Amino acid sequence: MRTISEIMTEDCKTVGPKDSIKQAAIIMRDNDIGFVPVVEGSRLVGVVTDRDLVIRALADDSPGSTSVGDVLSTDIKTVSSDTTVDDAAELMAANQIRRLPVVDNGELRGVISIGDLAIREIFVNEAGDALSSISEHGFTH
Repeated sequence: MRTISEIMTEDCKTVGPKDSIKQAAIIMRDNDIGFVPVVEGSRLVGVVTDRDLVIRALADDSPGSTSVGDVLSTDIKTVSSDTTVDDAAELMAANQIRRLPVVDNGELRGVISIGDLAIREIFVNEAGDALSSISEHGFTH
């Protein structure tokens, strides 16, 4: 069985909890992404999404200097690099999420997205089912 380590994005952009939400937004804009892991050193402490920036910062009139730590999500699902691709797809579908940080011993190793499953034509049915399930509910994370 193929594992997440074979298809995950290892070179992912990150921010620290003390970085500003403006810095996070610039990273999202410049890299055309809506999800950035938040790390202290290499230890994952949460994630910040474009939705977090809108709901927890912009809607509350927070200044761009507000720290990422004030708006990040900490209740996140993760997988280890030895998780099978089909197990990750099932977890994503069951929890209505599009991206999962890959963490080994508390350290961020990469990110797997629903697109990674489909683009690489690995378990295409599972990826398609997961994406359909996520899209039907209109939920993004």
